[in-house]
Amino acid sequence: MSHAPARRFFANAALCAMLAGFSVSIAAGFDLPSKRTDLSEADLKRVADVTRPTADFSKAEQYEAMQAGATTSIDPVTEDSFSHISANIPFEEEQNFKLGNALFRKLWVSAPSSTQASDGLGPLFNARSCMSCHINDGRGKPPEGGPSSTSMFLRLSRAARTPEEEKAVAAADVVNFPDPVYGHQLQDLAVPGLAAEGKMAISYLEERVTLGDGETVSLRRPRYAVTNLGHGPLDPATTISPRVASAMIGLGLIEAIPEADILAHADPEDADGDGISGKAAIVRDHRSGKIALGRFGWKAQNATVRDQSADAFANDIGISTPDHPDAQGDCTKAEEKCLAMPTGVQKRLGAEEAPGPILDLVTFYSENLAVPSRRKASFPETLRGKRIFYETGCISCHVPKFVTRRDTPEKAQSFQLIWPYSDFLLHDMGDGLADGQQVGLASGREWRTPPLWGIGLTRTVSGHIFFLHDGRARSLTEAILWHGGEAEKARNAFSSLPTDDRAALITFLESL
Repeated sequence: MSHAPARRFFANAALCAMLAGFSVSIAAGFDLPSKRTDLSEADLKRVADVTRPTADFSKAEQYEAMQAGATTSIDPVTEDSFSHISANIPFEEEQNFKLGNALFRKLWVSAPSSTQASDGLGPLFNARSCMSCHINDGRGKPPEGGPSSTSMFLRLSRAARTPEEEKAVAAADVVNFPDPVYGHQLQDLAVPGLAAEGKMAISYLEERVTLGDGETVSLRRPRYAVTNLGHGPLDPATTISPRVASAMIGLGLIEAIPEADILAHADPEDADGDGISGKAAIVRDHRSGKIALGRFGWKAQNATVRDQSADAFANDIGISTPDHPDAQGDCTKAEEKCLAMPTGVQKRLGAEEAPGPILDLVTFYSENLAVPSRRKASFPETLRGKRIFYETGCISCHVPKFVTRRDTPEKAQSFQLIWPYSDFLLHDMGDGLADGQQVGLASGREWRTPPLWGIGLTRTVSGHIFFLHDGRARSLTEAILWHGGEAEKARNAFSSLPTDDRAALITFLESL
């Protein structure tokens, strides 16, 4: 992995812009820190030393089992392993976490309702609560033939068509443009008296892959469509992209990683020739309007946990917040009946259906869900798998370690050594995983590297083992074999391994 200075990204922002189809003159010139400002020179050296990838696989590294630093949960492994509070949160803040948890689980109802503090659902929506998608605060899955997609939905968008639209995207004022009728997201549910927009349809084509030792693995290639559309066909330029809900753990720590430390891994021109050309997602903070580094969402379209939370309220549940104050949610001008439905705004409670205190508490809860401690981190088979994970080049994108800022707003997240196994950059993952949907600087082939911490507890917490952005992979092995583009070299290295070595690598992943 290149550790070229962050300025390389900005000096070459014009190239990134051309690759994404943006106006070069507008995309260039973003300025984010190239060096940490929260540490002394002595501490900078300490951080560089502790985050350097290890070359010793004879034993676990110091503090490795506590993969989220002092925030790590050491509670017994259960289906609630992703729902614990960060271990170092002071007692006086536990009440805010519990209130945020209650609001995260809250079932919203349609307006008007006797429960005025809970109405305002929709009018169009995909879920009635945050927990409906993030069951047990874990990752979502495809519907698999069930009656509702719930924890999976379809993003709708088109690329810029005019110079003015290109300018807006390149300046990070918008990330893309909605379908003129169905908006930014296909909502498959609606309040009484209103029809849903449509339904997601999925079919799979099984493909056999033969590994280096002769073993065969079946991969399923999904095809997506929409049916029962209530207002005619989608615009011909609209792309559809499936997304499953991500796990909620460690989000506050991810936000606390210094921008400079993430940007240090960016190498959009692949100047070092290693085949890895990760680039940063440049977005705007929805609250301040300032340029920021995207870190959250499958294409890193949100800069903060609050941005991610407000976006989910607006598009998934149809609830307005101070950051997204439109009480009609994702209704468009073409959906007149939707726009005419009652809202849940109660002036005595605030100007939005979920006023500031609600968004604040849900954000606090989301920022402080603890990452579980590692299992069997020092076991010989785990260490063997770790060595193979490093040697096959997986850490080029799944960067093992960071140290969070010392000056974080939340003291619990300050100056923590964490092991998320992600660089939080955008990477071309090849044709196999391409969705054709541009999101800001992310092209239709690019995805943010997802963190791996907690991935070994997916079955325990979420009750399934579906992986990747659309849950197509039914095992960690399948997930790896879908890697292409910049990850093709690592994927081929995995495919060529003897059976025992592949099993050891999976054992390592399951320990995270």
